[in-house]
Amino acid sequence: MTKLKLGALVDDKPVKVTVELAAAVHRDLVAYAEVLGLETGQPVKEPAKLIAPMVERFMATDRGFAKARQTPATRTGASTPSAPQ
Repeated sequence: MTKLKLGALVDDKPVKVTVELAAAVHRDLVAYAEVLGLETGQPVKEPAKLIAPMVERFMATDRGFAKARQTPATRTGASTPSAPQ
């Protein structure tokens, strides 16, 4: 059996986002869900639920993104206190 990069889905509170996929990408997503279901023994009823973990995995393994996050100027969500005047 093929070892996929994704494991079983974690139940987490989601933020709703609308994504438009090319038909070929959607077909591949459905095929991926089928293979993942066979590998984990847990059928994936909604292939769209794979998108978030796929994006998360992609960002976690992107070395350029990890390096950019280490640079203080590119950190998101970090507030910088303003200097007293």
